[in-house]
Amino acid sequence: MAVIELSTQPFFSNKNKAFWYLHSLGWAGAVILRSASALANGQPLGFLIPLILSAVTGYSITLLLSVIYRAVIEKRPLITWGVTTISVFIGAAIFAYIDVWVLQILRPIAEEKAFVQLLLGALYVDGILIGAWTALYYAINFFVRAEEQQDEMIRLEAQATSAQLTMLRYQLNPHFLFNTLNSISTLVLLKQTVQANAMLSRLSSFLRYTLINQAEAKVTLAQEIETLKLYLDIEKMRFEERLRPSFEIEPLCTQALLPSLLLQPLVENAIKYAVTPKEEGAEISIKAVKLGGRLRIIVSDSGPGMTDHHEMKISSTGLGMANIRERLLQAYGENQRFEYYSGAGGGFEVLVELPYEEKKIEMQQNNIFANNEVSLEDISSIGGMDIMGEGTKA
Repeated sequence: MAVIELSTQPFFSNKNKAFWYLHSLGWAGAVILRSASALANGQPLGFLIPLILSAVTGYSITLLLSVIYRAVIEKRPLITWGVTTISVFIGAAIFAYIDVWVLQILRPIAEEKAFVQLLLGALYVDGILIGAWTALYYAINFFVRAEEQQDEMIRLEAQATSAQLTMLRYQLNPHFLFNTLNSISTLVLLKQTVQANAMLSRLSSFLRYTLINQAEAKVTLAQEIETLKLYLDIEKMRFEERLRPSFEIEPLCTQALLPSLLLQPLVENAIKYAVTPKEEGAEISIKAVKLGGRLRIIVSDSGPGMTDHHEMKISSTGLGMANIRERLLQAYGENQRFEYYSGAGGGFEVLVELPYEEKKIEMQQNNIFANNEVSLEDISSIGGMDIMGEGTKA
């Protein structure tokens, strides 16, 4: 069975072709209307000859006018409209004179007074035709230019949004690198080369992920959790048993889409304010559920909660929470929810709620850990984490 592909290309994508279509159809329509009117008024069929010749004349004159209009349309308004007005009068006068001259050849008129009357009548009719054609020419051109400017504005806004998302996402990398390289340096100074090498290997896998995925791209929650586990693996080498993560992810949520590296700053914030200050460390919980058409993610910890110092850092214009809030606004506008608060029994909790978007086409996902010493099984075994919702803790 043959499939007919319908073109979705905009009509004015080729302005030259669109002009010829509209120009030809317009004058053909004028001939049809004038012919129908003449026949309805009892004119003989021979009257169609001067009408057709008149249409050919108008077609040719307006072609010349289009060249003039194209040359002045981008000039100052005074020049544009001054030249246009003069051109309309001259074009209408030539059009009318040729019409009457043709009519006189076909039907000779002896009286000069009758010739002048015919000329004035033709000037009125032809002036209306030329004026209407001119008005349509400018109206269509201004419409096309307005559409082009709007498309350009949308394109520039998209580029600005993409650039801002890229900037926000890449702010995370130097911040994370500083902490990780500092830890590696400490391990080297302590001559713990095995641990230092393992951390470098995990760091390379994490950075490979940030390079593979575009900064403004969205990834599945499963991919985000895998990367988050890799990050926690690196941090667990620093904090050991003091860092106790757990995951409770509904299976329905694994293919939900969200901005890449959205959760890493939340976990990093929990490590900084919950795990680091306490000698016994803290628990960090990541939960994800689907609520109707929404994806809700909650990152909580068992730390001291929202202290004054903690709140000041969160509300600052630096990284962390401010970064995430801005990324969510850029990606979803007001159709998102981002809240943080202290729990009833202490601790700190961050809630992120997004429109539920799912990957429509199943594609073979890139394995960001390929050709690396770290396997997904090794990463999944950190602290007994289970992506399918077991929620066991280290």
